[in-house]
Amino acid sequence: MYQSLYIMKKTLLLFASCCLLLFAFVLDAAACTSAVVSGKVTPDGRPLLWKNRDTDYLRNHIAYVKGERYDFVANVNSANFPQRKEAWMGANTAGFALMNTQSYNLVEVKPGEERGEANGRVIYRALELCASVQEFCHFLDTLSKPSYIEANFGVIDAQGGAAMFEVDYHGYVMYDANNPKDAPYGYIARTNFSFAGKVNQGAGYVRYMEADAVLMKASATGGITPQLIFNSLSRSFRNQMLGVDLRDGRHNRPEASGWFVDQDFIPRNSTSCSIVVQGVQPGERAELTTLWTLLGYPPTGVAVPLWVKDNLPAMVSLDQQLQAAPLSYASLHLADTQVFAYHQGMGTSRYLHWEALWNAQGTGLMQRLMPIEEQLFHLSEPVIANWRKQGAVNLKEMTQLYNAIETQLREYLINN
Repeated sequence: MYQSLYIMKKTLLLFASCCLLLFAFVLDAAACTSAVVSGKVTPDGRPLLWKNRDTDYLRNHIAYVKGERYDFVANVNSANFPQRKEAWMGANTAGFALMNTQSYNLVEVKPGEERGEANGRVIYRALELCASVQEFCHFLDTLSKPSYIEANFGVIDAQGGAAMFEVDYHGYVMYDANNPKDAPYGYIARTNFSFAGKVNQGAGYVRYMEADAVLMKASATGGITPQLIFNSLSRSFRNQMLGVDLRDGRHNRPEASGWFVDQDFIPRNSTSCSIVVQGVQPGERAELTTLWTLLGYPPTGVAVPLWVKDNLPAMVSLDQQLQAAPLSYASLHLADTQVFAYHQGMGTSRYLHWEALWNAQGTGLMQRLMPIEEQLFHLSEPVIANWRKQGAVNLKEMTQLYNAIETQLREYLINN
């Protein structure tokens, strides 16, 4: 009898441990960080929508979809698109842009339910149908209930709208980034918990602290830009809880081993992309909406500009042989072989080879790739500025720009 009780106790402990490990893995896999930014705190008055996406499906690409009402471009999983009509961030021809982060404190999920199982389908469908923040409200109102949504949805539109929605199975709470009562500093950041949910539950509180600290400082000078987001958030290696900033040099050789544990940084080994949608000023044509898109692990990737047109460049489109976009594959390959390169036994994926990303010699991957990205911004910005003056995207110039960017990135793509 005692032996049976002992075996039962050991079995229950093992089962509980497995459940905790599984839960931790699920949180890691959907540990997204995001923000919606009012045009009031950007240098040019254009709203921004940002998401660092974490997922089990690391291989991603950008797809162009002819929708029921609006066409759109979106970040999708290369493994199951278009069989599954799911999208994870995108913008449509009306200038409406939408993304989500999984929340973990809005719903008590029942056995057999997949947490937030409708999230990706909702983004896909809303991009087809919605043109504004108000229309997205109506869209959510008319969904059948329970909706099987558990998410924070960030939205911007071509009229300057910018909002965050915390959505559960039966309703939602909307926060307006243009309203000082909801967003006193002109932005709303979210990770994997919702303010309307259960207190101190969910996930991503430490990542939220970092996003909030960076955005609050930048908002004071109206300095929130796509480049600031990529360099200071998508590639942030600060942990507010630990008081750590890996870029300070104290975790590099010879002071340390050059390795660190990947814990609660915004970029993670489960990050598949980082995208900033730059909206338009009220009165500008929606087609000028720009998606600054970094596919793969942000510290080993490069952001490129895209528009909602049916001629996406090959570098972000699905390559059947790679089963991913070339930029996604190249970035993930560098991350797997040089950054998360310790594969000796189980549980090693959290070890981060910081020395490979950033070092005193200036030869780290991030140190070499960030200047390339800066060059691409310098190459693109005059072209975009000219389109804004003209009031439309010049398709010929857009193709030339894509070709010039791909030429500049050819060595990066070939070597990886």
